Amino acid sequence: MGLAESPRWRVDRVPVARRRSRAGVLIVAIGALMVIGYATLFKGLMHLEDQEHSWISAVYWAITTMSTLGYGDITFDSDLGRLFSLSVLLSGVVYMLVLLPFFVIQYIVTPWLDRRRTSRTPRKVPAQLQDHVLLVGSDAVTQAFAARAERSQVPAVLVVEDPVEAGQLHDQGRQVVVGPLDSALTYRHAGADRARLVVSTLSDTANTNVAFTVRQVCGDVPVAVTASKPVSVDVLSLAGSDHVLELGAVLGQEMAGRVLGSTGRVHRIGSFGGTFIAEAAARGTSLVGMTVGEAIAELRSCVRILAIMRKGRLRPLKPELLISGSTVLILAGEPDELAAYDEQFQAQEQSEDPVIILGGGRVGRSASRELTAQGVPNTIVEQLPGRVENSYSALEGTAKYSVVEGDAADQRILRKAGLDNASAVLVTPRDDDLNVYLTLFSRRLRPELQVVSRATYERNVATLYRAGADSVLSYATIGATDLWNHAGLSHRVLVAEGNELFLVPRPSSLVKRSVRNSEVHRRTGCHIVAVADEDGTLSYDTESIPSSPGKLLLLGDRHAERVFRETYFRRRRPVPGGRAGPGRSGR
Repeated sequence: MGLAESPRWRVDRVPVARRRSRAGVLIVAIGALMVIGYATLFKGLMHLEDQEHSWISAVYWAITTMSTLGYGDITFDSDLGRLFSLSVLLSGVVYMLVLLPFFVIQYIVTPWLDRRRTSRTPRKVPAQLQDHVLLVGSDAVTQAFAARAERSQVPAVLVVEDPVEAGQLHDQGRQVVVGPLDSALTYRHAGADRARLVVSTLSDTANTNVAFTVRQVCGDVPVAVTASKPVSVDVLSLAGSDHVLELGAVLGQEMAGRVLGSTGRVHRIGSFGGTFIAEAAARGTSLVGMTVGEAIAELRSCVRILAIMRKGRLRPLKPELLISGSTVLILAGEPDELAAYDEQFQAQEQSEDPVIILGGGRVGRSASRELTAQGVPNTIVEQLPGRVENSYSALEGTAKYSVVEGDAADQRILRKAGLDNASAVLVTPRDDDLNVYLTLFSRRLRPELQVVSRATYERNVATLYRAGADSVLSYATIGATDLWNHAGLSHRVLVAEGNELFLVPRPSSLVKRSVRNSEVHRRTGCHIVAVADEDGTLSYDTESIPSSPGKLLLLGDRHAERVFRETYFRRRRPVPGGRAGPGRSGR
């Protein structure tokens, strides 16, 4: 994520040969010590049997016995000596089982595989490839972007420096170019002058170098980079970056935006054309106890209910579905229509309950700023004394936030922070193990509490949901979604980790069918939530899919999206010219 201060290619390229050499030296040293020790014991035992042998003979005996050769020219006469010979033989067998495989694998097989993989990894893209996305580096964000590009049939090329890593990515089916990341020649070979966008997610210093280097190759290609520190944003812009994504700040804002509050007010989470996508909790409103059909009939504005979620999971949007206090409505409408929804359902006379933020790092402070801007009181729980005050003093005197110093895993600290009266808890540390613990801990203390948790690695998202999180957001998904939208590809709105709203062309096989087609969900796992025009503007009064050109707005996870594209579009691999076929959604 660009969190290191030294260039990524100098940090990540740990000298593998040095590690191998250290292990080899250690094994050889152990073997030498065993030979010397056994030779010494050999001379001592032979002396007891009135046999005298030179040191050369002792070493010779130790090596031949350990290697199981055992010529028999030097033997013991006593049982003690024979027992010693047996122990030397057995230890030698064990040692040889370690020594020989290590040297064969590390110094023969592995280098051969590395050379073979390197020779198969391309150092230049085809000359006819164009309109592709260059992804510099290989972290969680670029991997998520590349996987999304593969599903959408958008050409994406990973640029990495380590030939071994490049070979592994190539074996996974990724398009890869290997070369020094600070060399203009690498980006010429990668076709940067023909690319749609160049994305770099390395450290702040490395991203600066990449932006400068890309600008040497092409002055007008868009360059998007990530930043780990606010002070780096201006520097990266000066280096030639068109878009700087400060991941920590954006993740904090997104987590704050997922706080549903206690008054039922609308929270905007994205837009398609002139239509805003928002979510609103049913808790605290008159919607609790209604069915979905009754709620739709009760709406006074043109706001459309796109989906129903509970605990981060989609529920079938059936008229008979009962709305409970844990239900979250995904809404679509124009600003005045969402305002009318607030006026109808929000508890205007009730103030928002406070929010507890666990962790005072960049993500936690960003979430606190966002909540403060919305007028929501919040408390940051931070273990390091003085961390929040020193880094978050800009809002002193005006912000409705407070700080409690202590361990967030201590029940007394959370009670002191106001857990009993809070509406939500944001779990913001970067340690996923700690986040699982804090999520489960908060859920047990307040079962009705809303818990929004951060995930660093996508593999821990399901675990956090099982631990009791209502919503989970990760660096990878937030970063990939932001960069994807900036690339001008099919626009997406992240509803919750694992669930996105995205546009696809209208399949001809679905024309004239109902928008609420249950067969589509049964076959693919995707929900068709709306019909959209070519520019992405949603249609409110369309109950069936028209035959005119346009798009469908789908809601689902990455697996459902892949199945939908494979089911309703003829799937083809991206061709060298950059034309992705009918499955491509970014044009």
